[in-house]
Amino acid sequence: MLLEHITSPRDVKALDAEKLPLLGDELRRAIIAKAAAVGGHLAPNLAVIELAVALHRVFDSPHDKIVFDVSHQCYAHKALTGRAAAFLDPAAFDLVSGFSNPHESEHDLFSMGHTSTSLSLACGLAKARDLAGEDFDVVAVIGDGSLSGGLAFEGLDAAAELGSGIIIVVNDNDQSIAENHGGIYGNLAALRESCGGVENNLFCAMGFEYHYVDAGNDVFALVDALSEVRGTDHPVVLHIHTVKGAGFKPAEDDPEAWHHVGSFDPTTGKKSKLIGGDVPRGTYADLTAEHLLERMDEDPRIVAVTAGMPYVMGFTPERRIEAGRNFVDVGIAEEHAITYCTALARGGATPVFGVYGAFLQRAYDELWHDLCLNGAPATILDIGASVYGANAETHLNFFDIAMLGSIPGLRLLAPSCCEEYFAMLDWSLNQRSMPVVIRVPVGPVVSRPDLVATPGSTDFSVPSYQIVCEGEDVAILALGAFLPLGEQIADALATRGIHATVVNPRFAAELDEVFLAEAAERYRALVTLEDGVLEGGWGEKVARFLAADDIRIRCYGIRKGFPDRYKPEELLAENGITVEGITADIEGMLA
Repeated sequence: MLLEHITSPRDVKALDAEKLPLLGDELRRAIIAKAAAVGGHLAPNLAVIELAVALHRVFDSPHDKIVFDVSHQCYAHKALTGRAAAFLDPAAFDLVSGFSNPHESEHDLFSMGHTSTSLSLACGLAKARDLAGEDFDVVAVIGDGSLSGGLAFEGLDAAAELGSGIIIVVNDNDQSIAENHGGIYGNLAALRESCGGVENNLFCAMGFEYHYVDAGNDVFALVDALSEVRGTDHPVVLHIHTVKGAGFKPAEDDPEAWHHVGSFDPTTGKKSKLIGGDVPRGTYADLTAEHLLERMDEDPRIVAVTAGMPYVMGFTPERRIEAGRNFVDVGIAEEHAITYCTALARGGATPVFGVYGAFLQRAYDELWHDLCLNGAPATILDIGASVYGANAETHLNFFDIAMLGSIPGLRLLAPSCCEEYFAMLDWSLNQRSMPVVIRVPVGPVVSRPDLVATPGSTDFSVPSYQIVCEGEDVAILALGAFLPLGEQIADALATRGIHATVVNPRFAAELDEVFLAEAAERYRALVTLEDGVLEGGWGEKVARFLAADDIRIRCYGIRKGFPDRYKPEELLAENGITVEGITADIEGMLA
């Protein structure tokens, strides 16, 4: 095997040229085998295996700087830069992350997992090079729909007038996570169809030297093209046509469903764990799409909006067709999505933007300045927002409460079950007073009809907490998904003769001041539990409100930081969030 002897890019350069396709084949088998065992971003990485081989054949990393946009195009790059064992040895599968990580290797220049960043990063590297009077190539690899992102347009605009050498490789597989959206992709399609010869060429119009390679999965064609542009002293675009999922038929046939996968049988393609582009029946995503389609039938003004991730809100290709013009994919452009929803709402429509929690932060300015400043009645479904969501340092989803809680005029709701979630969604769709963010529950669907059975329990127009059970000693305010944890703590306290009131707060950015004022008189202690970062979170707001009262308070959440590939229960335990630990703490508070 060639791959097991590749310890650095120097070994790629030393190979006989005729062995390069064999190296690509070995990389493809290794990446498929690893993804089959532990999951990962499969289809996008299969598209760029030959590109990674060609890049390290032609350029001299880390002297030359190669920046992979999105990071989920970097598996082959990682294997060729001293990390092959992480793709060959099952015992080492967890030793590297699925994203670019400079802590792993000098060949990874940045920690990143978000899209549309490579062009700006490459511009900065090229400028720093020029200021230092150094001589090396800077290569940005961008693809998988990333050109639809606003930052990509800004980086492309800056690169065009950089005035020195920069190489932009546009990996064009005609896909984002789902299909591409945006006018730029019409031009890319025309360029593909004409093998780069169409007169209306966006890149040439901006001032780039332009090259096209139709056989983007042919390593020899790529080596020739990259060799031609190496050492350039001006901005160059190399547009390559690749196949998403190349070399694995299930991924080639359905690249959306194989973009990001759980474990599967590499022989049959049968999946044992459904994630990514799949929408399993009975999940929150599946139920969300069904519910919105029903509401669209009742109200044609409802518009479901996604930023390149339709599956996170359950909109399969079939459901997208069913929704018709009531479903809009703006491409990977979260900033545009928020401002677009602002104007939809102002125009009388009822927008619902479903977005992964870790990507909502990309649109913070638009949330603040456009949506909330204008008080637009849009609904944002904050998906995956939990310590039980994605666990990579590039995709941490539990900063949302702290991020959103300081924005005026925004209602942030945290349901603890399916019934409560849909009650909040319906309330938001029916109101025209304010923007609303709903933290969609994570994990298996939980049913608690008791939480919406009492009068007023489905009215979210005024912040009001819901008492789930009564006790006289301590109040446990358990927000959203942590309500069951609060109930478990109350049960444990009861065995020790301590009686707790358990509260379902529901409102994650505003306080029920009437309840809290009464709580200061009724209880000796109060604790808050939140599935989010502690600093700047909801619990701190509660503690600040009660700071002058004679009641002991303790807040539980996750300390701020960038934990990488953590296990949720371990992270919670490290932060003191266990039934046993909190029960003991409360006993101490009451002693």
